[in-house]
Amino acid sequence: MNGAKPQALVLDFGGVVTRTLFETHALTEGALGLKPGTLDWRGPFDPASDPLWRSMQADEISERDYWKTRTHEVGRLVGEDWQDMSTFVQRARGAEPQAVIRPEAERAMLAAHEADVRLAILSNELDLFYGKSFRERLPLLSLFETIIDATYTKVLKPDPRAYAMVGEALNLPLSACVFVDDQKRNVDGAVAAGMLTVHFDVAQPARSYAEALGPFGLTLS
Repeated sequence: MNGAKPQALVLDFGGVVTRTLFETHALTEGALGLKPGTLDWRGPFDPASDPLWRSMQADEISERDYWKTRTHEVGRLVGEDWQDMSTFVQRARGAEPQAVIRPEAERAMLAAHEADVRLAILSNELDLFYGKSFRERLPLLSLFETIIDATYTKVLKPDPRAYAMVGEALNLPLSACVFVDDQKRNVDGAVAAGMLTVHFDVAQPARSYAEALGPFGLTLS
């Protein structure tokens, strides 16, 4: 890029724009009428206590498989048969979609938007996990010029075609994009595709967003 500033910030959705379901167990338990402390799987916040998460990190199962299992489990806890992740998300957090948006994400998006940095989302399961109605109740998403969602494209990161789709939609070379994701395999895929990357740390969102804004000469106000 010859030292030129990048032009677009490309964000994963779940975990990056929204707080993870691991961080909102109290909200989920309240919404579903479960006893506090019922949900004890903590994923990246306590991998030692979550063998299923460790299997996913070892590529033995996919992220979709992980959440499919958790969806069935939580459905059973409330005496229902939940087949779709979107059922889990909508029942757990549908009353207040805005409550699960990371405040750091909102600040970063607004800072980028005001500086004319182009915004895009590249997600493996936005509508599959969250449901279209959830997304439509988040006015913040109107800041994004394009949303590439594998729910519809059927091309999952880290497939090189997924990153290429964002470049095509923005009409930019991938080297002009900063890509942010909380899954290392997806970050590695973006590196291979020629993007600048930030491996988002769900435990340190402010630091991760500051890192994402840095190449644009911006700070997380």
